[in-house]
Amino acid sequence: MAPKIFVTGTTGYIGGDALFALMEKHSKDYEVAALVRNSDKGAQVASQYPTIRLVYGDLDSVDVLEEEAKKADIILHHADADHEVAAKALTRGLAARGSESPGYIIHTSGTGILLFADLERQTFGESSSKIYDDWENVSEVTSLPDHAPHRNIDKIILASGTDMVKTAIVCPPTIYGQGRGPGNQRSHQVPDLSKITFQKGHGIQVGAGKTYWTNVHVHDLSDAYVALVEAAAAGGGKASWNSEGYYFTENGEHVWGDIAKLVAKAAHKQGLIASNEVKVLPNEDVNELEPFGLGLWGANSRCRAIRARKLLDWTPKGRSLEDEIPHTVAYEADLRGLVQHHAAKVAG
Repeated sequence: MAPKIFVTGTTGYIGGDALFALMEKHSKDYEVAALVRNSDKGAQVASQYPTIRLVYGDLDSVDVLEEEAKKADIILHHADADHEVAAKALTRGLAARGSESPGYIIHTSGTGILLFADLERQTFGESSSKIYDDWENVSEVTSLPDHAPHRNIDKIILASGTDMVKTAIVCPPTIYGQGRGPGNQRSHQVPDLSKITFQKGHGIQVGAGKTYWTNVHVHDLSDAYVALVEAAAAGGGKASWNSEGYYFTENGEHVWGDIAKLVAKAAHKQGLIASNEVKVLPNEDVNELEPFGLGLWGANSRCRAIRARKLLDWTPKGRSLEDEIPHTVAYEADLRGLVQHHAAKVAG
């Protein structure tokens, strides 16, 4: 019998691309049901994946989530890393399956969870030497302070793990690249940095611009999700679950000041701003332009993705963040109507 998979966030950036990768490889192997908020979202999914069963509801639809979790063998939860009601409903439903074999939930968190030290100290734009890993020191990651971003939901997922409920937390960093899903195909941090660069007419930087984050191409991230689903479908496979089922998904790291310069350089080269200058913005201006901008571009989030490489043979192969930036800048400019298309140029 084909494994039954329930997926949330299918019209979002992460979930949409993961669904694309899953269906491209396993469209005939799995029975997939997708949570969608309304008929418009349902139509987006159905147009790309006519065999998927649509489930109408949102993350507050507790009864719907519990019922679907009871039916599922595997849950891919991409929709919101901070939604307590949904996390509790999905894990409750999975625990109530009444099956002789375990159910699996693969939850999406994020390396924003590692920002807590800089947020506590209110130090922004400075570097940090602290690097977390998901292998030898995984217990440090699964016992971070309660006030760390996303930590409350991580705790719910971790606490739900039993012999019959197997959990994995995927923790992506800065994600880049155009998605392939039926809805949003745009990431967040670099596109928003590009947007503000257009608005201000120059690049922007938080403090000294020395802050580190790690990064991953969205297609490589999706490969990690597919590998975990395959392991779950094989009864757990070589993957770790529950207390050791924590997976960073980085493929290198960057310094935000360097990225700001590359964004400004690309925007200038594409005729979107007058120069490639980068200016330091006051902290209060950063958060006014971008909610939580000080965390996104000014606090450190450093980690090493060891577990997926060792256990799942995860081998990222997407182009680097630095090589992607000109494409991200062009895509963002086009979305915002800043690119003069060929027809308009011909018309003068």
